[in-house]
Amino acid sequence: MSLLIGILIGLVLGLTGAGGSVFAVPMLVLLLGLPVNEAIGFALGAVAVSALYGTLKNWRYKTVLWLPAAILTVSGVLLVSAGKALGNQLPEALLVVGFSLLAIVIALRMWRQAIRQPESSQVVRSGQIDPQLLTRPVCRVSPTGQFKWRLPCVGSLVISGLLVGLLTGLFGVGGGFLIVPLVLFLTQVSMQQAVGTSLFIITWVSGTGFINYALTSDQLDWSMLALISAGGVAGMFLGSRIAHKIAGPQLQRIFAMGLVVVSLLMLINQILFG
Repeated sequence: MSLLIGILIGLVLGLTGAGGSVFAVPMLVLLLGLPVNEAIGFALGAVAVSALYGTLKNWRYKTVLWLPAAILTVSGVLLVSAGKALGNQLPEALLVVGFSLLAIVIALRMWRQAIRQPESSQVVRSGQIDPQLLTRPVCRVSPTGQFKWRLPCVGSLVISGLLVGLLTGLFGVGGGFLIVPLVLFLTQVSMQQAVGTSLFIITWVSGTGFINYALTSDQLDWSMLALISAGGVAGMFLGSRIAHKIAGPQLQRIFAMGLVVVSLLMLINQILFG
């Protein structure tokens, strides 16, 4: 079951442009019966490994925007531990409610994007890269439009990274649902570059969150984590084989509906058995 869940996590992560890793926590809670805090820790580890595989796979396409990625990654890593510490202090019921609401917001955004920007839903993390679509980043909040180490550009990315790190540590989400639109808005690059950059950031931020969880956990089932992570890589690989055939607005709407369903099921499970 752990391997199958990992494959599902990798598939969903690979077949979405943003928001895929949010499926991991409810699947671990509902199918493996893990407590929410434990599910968050496992999700961070599995997502980090899957994102690392995706980053290495796309390395040759040069889709990572290194300056924005570095700023978002460093600022995100700074608040992951704070988010995890906050999550440890909250009652499990409140954590489940907060996660479910966040997941539903992500699902609504995915649904809206599939309707209003159907072409963007065809750009997924396991998809093929078209080098002709890659562009140089600009800074939308800069008076000159150039991307340099200036306060408007750097400050916007730092604040965004801090928010991503806090939510990653708190809820175990990879942050792609925030990273992709932020990179698109602030740098005005192609969707492929935003998605590629998000994988790099997710690798480091989620990896940091998992390390924090591992250091504070008394009993970590490494064999379960290994199976989930191996399944995640297999899911990303499978996604790369089928993405060009099935990725699109219809699939994104299905993912959005599925995310709402599993989030509500997790909420109901907490109310009935929590």
